Amino acid sequence: MRLFFSEGQPSRQVLLLLLAFMCLSGSSVAQTAVPPADQEGNIIIEPYAPNIVHVLIRVPGTGEAPSTGYGLIGKPSRIGWSEQEVQGGKMYQSGRMTVHVVRDQNGDRSPKGIPLDKLNMSLRDIFFPPGKRGPVDPRFVNHDDSIVITREGGKPLLTMRRWQIEPNNTDAAAIANAAAKNIPKPELYHISVLFDSPDDEHYYGLGQHQGGFLDLRDHRIDCWHDYGKPGGEEVCVPFMISSRGYGLVWDNPSKTHISLGINNVNSWSSDVADQISFFVISGKTTDDIYAGFRQISGITHLLPKGAYGYVQSKAIYATQDQLLDVAKGYRDRHLPADVLVVDFLNMTRQGEMDLDPKRWPNPGAMNDQLHSMGFTTMLSVWPHYSEGTQFYDMLKAKGWLISRPDGTPDRGNYSQAVGPNIDSTNPEAARWFWNKIRDRYIKPDHFDYIWLDETEPDVDPANDLFHIGTGPRFYDVYPLLHTAAIYDGFRHDYGDSRRVFSLARASYLGAQSNGTLFWSSDIVASWDMLKRSVPAGLNFTASGMPYWSTDIAGFFSPSFPPDYTPAKTPLIDPTPARDNIGRYSDYPELFTRWFEWGTFQPVLRAHGEREHNEVWSYGPQAEAILSKYLRLRYALLPYTYACAYRTYQNGAPYMRALFMDFGGDPLVRDITDEYMYGPAFLVAPVLEQGQTVRPVYLPAGTDWYDYWTHKRYVGGQTIMVNAPIDTLPLFVRAGSIVPLGSEILSTQQKQTVTKLLVFPGADTSFTLYDDDGTTYGYEKGKSQITELVWNDKTRQLTKDGKSVGAGSAMNIEVVEPI
Repeated sequence: MRLFFSEGQPSRQVLLLLLAFMCLSGSSVAQTAVPPADQEGNIIIEPYAPNIVHVLIRVPGTGEAPSTGYGLIGKPSRIGWSEQEVQGGKMYQSGRMTVHVVRDQNGDRSPKGIPLDKLNMSLRDIFFPPGKRGPVDPRFVNHDDSIVITREGGKPLLTMRRWQIEPNNTDAAAIANAAAKNIPKPELYHISVLFDSPDDEHYYGLGQHQGGFLDLRDHRIDCWHDYGKPGGEEVCVPFMISSRGYGLVWDNPSKTHISLGINNVNSWSSDVADQISFFVISGKTTDDIYAGFRQISGITHLLPKGAYGYVQSKAIYATQDQLLDVAKGYRDRHLPADVLVVDFLNMTRQGEMDLDPKRWPNPGAMNDQLHSMGFTTMLSVWPHYSEGTQFYDMLKAKGWLISRPDGTPDRGNYSQAVGPNIDSTNPEAARWFWNKIRDRYIKPDHFDYIWLDETEPDVDPANDLFHIGTGPRFYDVYPLLHTAAIYDGFRHDYGDSRRVFSLARASYLGAQSNGTLFWSSDIVASWDMLKRSVPAGLNFTASGMPYWSTDIAGFFSPSFPPDYTPAKTPLIDPTPARDNIGRYSDYPELFTRWFEWGTFQPVLRAHGEREHNEVWSYGPQAEAILSKYLRLRYALLPYTYACAYRTYQNGAPYMRALFMDFGGDPLVRDITDEYMYGPAFLVAPVLEQGQTVRPVYLPAGTDWYDYWTHKRYVGGQTIMVNAPIDTLPLFVRAGSIVPLGSEILSTQQKQTVTKLLVFPGADTSFTLYDDDGTTYGYEKGKSQITELVWNDKTRQLTKDGKSVGAGSAMNIEVVEPI
C-alpha cells in the first residue's frame, strides 16, 4: 500500500479508506492500491525497505499514480514502517529513516528572497507581467511543500524544498506522431525539484563524465548519453551517492539537467515526464547504499572467470588468420590471455549478420582451435541494418527499426551503407535480434560472447519514435533494453550452462544485471585522456555499475606534425616500434602506464586503432614491463574473483573512489587519481608523460604498506613515491589478506591458491571464493568459500569452510614492514 500525502484536506477520509483496505487484505506487505483523485495532487511516500523510500509526486488533478520506470524492479514493502499525522503534514518512520512531509498551505514555508517595496514591484510588473503567458493554471505553479528525511538518531539526510510540474510542448516527436496519426498528443510534462545542499555535502556517480572531476559538487551535469562530447562520451546513470549517507535514484530516462551545490541548492529537472519519481536510500556505509540500489534495480552477476583475466582487442583484427596469429603469439611467449575480440567490419554488408567468407572462411573451426588453446572469443554485432540487405525490408515493414513519426527509419548522419538501428525497446524485435545472433554466430560459429556497440543508440533519437514511446521521453533507456535482449536470450536458451559477457558503451539503471561490461567509448589516445579517465571510471562505478574499463591506451590517435617531440624524453625507447606508432614517440610509454593502471581495473582490456596492439607491439622494453603486469593480473585472480563475488552479494563496486572507504577523512573527497581496488589495494597510477616520482596521499585511520618494498607508512599523510617506468605506485592497507594464485595461461586451466600474503596491523577477514567460472551454478550454491580470519594480536590466520584449490598448499607469508 502506498503511503501518500494529499495536498488537500480530504486526506483523512482517504486514509480511512486505506486503513479499511489494510484490514480487509490482512497483510502488512505493500499492495498496489492507488489513492483516489485529488484536485491539488498528491505526494506519495512508498517504502521499499526500512532504509528505502520511493517519492512520487503526481501530476496535479490526476487520479492515478503510475508505477516506477524502466530498470527498477524492486517491490514496495511497509514492513517496519509506521505513519502519523502531524501539524501541517505527515510523518513516516522506520527503525532506519524518518520522512516528514509538510505542505506549504499558507505560503509561510516557501523560500523567499529579500522583500521589495510595492512601487518597486509594480514597476517590474510593467516589463515582466505575471500574466504574460496567459492565465495561470494553479496546477502548474511552484509547490513549496517540503520533504525532510533523516536517519536514525535524527541525523539529516535530505531536504526537498520545492517541486514543479508544468506542461511540455517541446517533444517534437510526440507532436509529429499525433499529427501523422490524427490522434491527441499525450499529456507530458517538464518536471523539476529543488533540494538543500549544505556546504559540507559532496556528490558522486551519475554515470560517466569525462571532464576530469570526481566530486560533482559545483558542477552542472547534463545527464544523457552523448557520444560527441569533446572529452569523450558521457553516459547517464541517474543514481547519485551523497557524502551525507544516502543515495538518490532519479527515475526518469529523458534528458535530465542536474546542478549540484551551486548557491547551496541541488536542482534536478527532466525534459519529459508523466510524474516526479525518485528513490532515497539511507546507508550507514556506502556498501549499505549499494545493497539498497541492488534491491531496487537488480543483481550484478558474475562474469565468466576469463573476463577477469585479459581481453585482447584492436580495431580491427580483419581476418581469421590474424586472430589465430595473435593467439599463437601469446602462447609461444607463455603469456596469459583469455578473450580475443573480433571488432566491427567483419561482415559482407552492415545488417547481413554474417562474416565475410573471404576473410573468415571457417570461423567455427577457428573458434574450436582457439578454444583448444585456452581462448574464448567475443564478436562485435552492430544494431544497424542497411537498405538492400536481406533483413531490412522485413524489419521496416514490422516497424522494428527506430523511425521518425512518419515511419521513415532514421539513419541520422550515417550513409546508406550503415543504416538505422533496430528498435530493441520492442520485445519482438529484441527477441528476433537475439535469435539471429544465436543462430548465425553462436551455434554455427561457436563465438562465446557478444560486443554490443552503438548502444546509446548512436543515432540521436530526439526526433524519433521507439516502440515504448518517443525518443525524448525515453532518451536514455535503449542500452538497458538492448543489453537485456542478449542476456535474456542467453538465459532463456542456455539456462544456467553458460555465463553472459557482453560489452557496451552506454548504460542505464538496471543494466548492471545484464552481464555487461561497459567501457569508456572511443576516447583519444592522449595523456590528457588518461588523466581524465580515472575519475570518469570512478564516478561510473560509483553509479552502481561495477563493471567498467577503458580502451588501453585510447582508441583514436591524435595527429602529429613531422617535428613532434614529447615534452620529456620518453621513458620507453620508441625506436623498435616506430613502424607501429608513427610519429607518436611517447606512445609506448603511454601504453605502458595505461596498461599498469588497467591491471587494476575491473576488466583488463586493450583496444584501439593501431596496426598491432599486443603486448609485444611496442618494443622489447615495453614488452618486459607489460608481461610483468599481465602475470600480476593473473596472480591476483583469486583476489579479484573474490572481490567480484562480494559485488554479486552486495552490489558494491570493487573499483572504489576513496570516499567509499574513508568518508571520515575530508582530504579524500576529491582525489581524482587514486582509488581502492577491493578492500586491500590503493592504486595511484602515473598519469604524466616522463614522470618518475609522484605524490600519493595515504588516507587516515590506517597504516599502509608499499606493495613493492613493504615499507610501512602511517595514514593521513602525503608521501613522494618513486615510480620508474616499470613501477605502478601500489599500496596495501594494514590488516589485509591478499591471496595469490599459481601461474596459468588462461582460466581454463585450474589455478590454485599458492600463497596468502598477510599485511598485519589490524584484525581482518577475507572471503576466498571459487566456482566453475563458466556457469550460473553459483546461484544455486555450487561454489567453494573459505573464510580467512587474521588475529593481529596473536598473529594467527585461520581458515574455515571448504578448501579452495584442493591439494594445493596455501603458504602463509606475513609481510614484515621495513
